[in-house]
Amino acid sequence: MRWFAPSWQALLAVVLCIGAGLLGVMSLPEATALAQPAASIAYPWAASKSLIFDAILISAAFSMMRVPPAVAALALFAGAHLAAWLLLSGIAGFEGTALAPFYLLMAAAWLLAWRCVTILSGLKPTHRLAKTLVGLLIPVIFGAWLLIIWEGVVRGAGIPFILLPPPSAIGARIATSVPILAADVRQTIFKAVIAGYAIGCGAGFLTAILADRVSFLRRGLLPIGNMVSALPIIGVAPIMVMWFGFDWQSKAAVVSIMTFFPMLVNTVTGLAESGHMERDLMRTYASSYWQTLFKLRLPAAAPFIFNALKINATLALIGAIVAEFFGTPVVGMGFRISTEVGRMNIDMVWAEIAVAALIGSVFYGIIALIERVVTFWHPSLR
Repeated sequence: MRWFAPSWQALLAVVLCIGAGLLGVMSLPEATALAQPAASIAYPWAASKSLIFDAILISAAFSMMRVPPAVAALALFAGAHLAAWLLLSGIAGFEGTALAPFYLLMAAAWLLAWRCVTILSGLKPTHRLAKTLVGLLIPVIFGAWLLIIWEGVVRGAGIPFILLPPPSAIGARIATSVPILAADVRQTIFKAVIAGYAIGCGAGFLTAILADRVSFLRRGLLPIGNMVSALPIIGVAPIMVMWFGFDWQSKAAVVSIMTFFPMLVNTVTGLAESGHMERDLMRTYASSYWQTLFKLRLPAAAPFIFNALKINATLALIGAIVAEFFGTPVVGMGFRISTEVGRMNIDMVWAEIAVAALIGSVFYGIIALIERVVTFWHPSLR
């Protein structure tokens, strides 16, 4: 029929939903034969079971009709996330009691979210704002379902929170520990990481210009750079602590060492990227070395330089946190992780990890955005 547009994700979600219903009906008499509390433990989401089935079946059926893709994506988004919210809110407080229908319905909701992302990926909005929103919504849905599946598996299977806390527990810990996390971020990010990143990247860039100008430096520094890049951070960090003390200066020194040579190697490689024809043309214009450098060679090296900046954005964060394991004041993200592990406060450890991941992603995203603005002419960005 022309009004019917099947998709295997939606069809499989319907099959799983029906299977969950059949399994629930077959095992329900055994639960209701016991006392009422036992039945509620076996099916903690029994009160909202019909709403979960309706959300999955209606959104799946609606998505297989000949409707505009945006409407189908909206229906799938609403149905998948409503079902997931009802399932997770029902299992909360009854950890470890989930039966097969719970996992089947969770899988059905995930398939609907998959179909939603597939439809959004195929949209071609003409308006710039709509295009940006769709581009942001796809990774947001993907990331949200990683957290939803994580939450459902941990609570449904009854995994001890000391081994793997669910995202909701980590979020609650973040909300109740904002002053502590803010102090740790200020010590690690705004002191050690930013200072070390600026010093390491700046020194690596200037040394690359000097090495490009003096050939024997280029031949001598690059092999040393490859060797130093392979040095283990756990060997460098204690030495820097002995040299520069326990405060943020030693962590900034570690970050500087980690970010110096990636910037050096990438910049030297990028400066050699311009072709001989372009250089010959600059010589015919009687251009000096510095005119050729700023007008030809540095623009050609810009993708390599930004590649080093993005690599160093993650290296700097990792280096500062690991360096804090070897001596630091009673503040800092690495200090907090090492001490809270010893206290078995694993939710606080995951809270620090989540904050570090968020800051690292934002840092990387800012550099990538600047790269798109500066190197808009490059073929990879067209």
